[in-house]
Amino acid sequence: MGSLPPFVPFFLGALLVPFVRGVPRTLLLLLIPVVGGLNLAGLEMGQVLSADLLGYALMPLRVDRLSMLFGILFHIAAFIGLVYALHLKREDHDTVQHVSAVLYAGSALGAVFAGDLITLFVFWELLALTSVFLIWTRRKDSAVASGMRYLIIQVLSGVTLLAGIIVYAHDTGSIAFDFIGAESLGGKLILLGIGVKAAFPLLHTWLTESYPEGTATGTVFLSAFTTKVAVYTLARGFPGTESLVWIGAVMACYPIFFAVIENDLRKVLSYSMMNQIGFMVVGVGLGTSLSINGAVAHAFNDVLFKG
Repeated sequence: MGSLPPFVPFFLGALLVPFVRGVPRTLLLLLIPVVGGLNLAGLEMGQVLSADLLGYALMPLRVDRLSMLFGILFHIAAFIGLVYALHLKREDHDTVQHVSAVLYAGSALGAVFAGDLITLFVFWELLALTSVFLIWTRRKDSAVASGMRYLIIQVLSGVTLLAGIIVYAHDTGSIAFDFIGAESLGGKLILLGIGVKAAFPLLHTWLTESYPEGTATGTVFLSAFTTKVAVYTLARGFPGTESLVWIGAVMACYPIFFAVIENDLRKVLSYSMMNQIGFMVVGVGLGTSLSINGAVAHAFNDVLFKG
């Protein structure tokens, strides 16, 4: 069991959710992150799974301290979110939310344990496809429209990421997900794709529009995973990138002015999230061990107190 990639227990659990109701479903939902946590505990530092694809090395599992820390964080966030999701008992769309939430958490885990850029891209797009149902299941016209715009923007983020991966692989001959840097065209495109998910300035409107339109359960999950996966990818691929310091500084400052005049608490949460992500981005951009450790620790803390 310890050799399984961490997303596997979540994906298998999601397949079972539609077939059980009541107490059995409650137990299943709580067991999924618990079993996932036990699987995570069985992984060893440095453990990898690899395969060959057209001469490129795919690595759906790569365990190191950074991926393990985010893995622990996402298991905790999934457990907290699923406990909250247990209030969904009578709605006819509870199954959709439960399945989407579990798949969404599993996709986040798949992304942070990806050792290559192709695997990262696959889970990057799965994050978008699974999370949009947490907006649509609110079943309001505004939520459906907002969810569609969210999905389009997130898919475009993935397309930009894929374009960058193709250029980067052509230039370097590698798809390994290690330090990338923003000097090359491929690196710039990858950074732009990540920037959409991280809600960089001018690329952030999807967050402030869609998160408030999600279901209550959806908002809990949305606040925990998408943007934190983006922070992880920045810490992995772009530490010490100077432009991130300035981008993060703007992110840390300007949402405050919108938050103080906003009456919708969900929008306040969205602006607060952008503000806090800004501090994380600055830490990654500074690139020192202390600043990156601080950015990762703040990401951990942000998920816990917002959850």
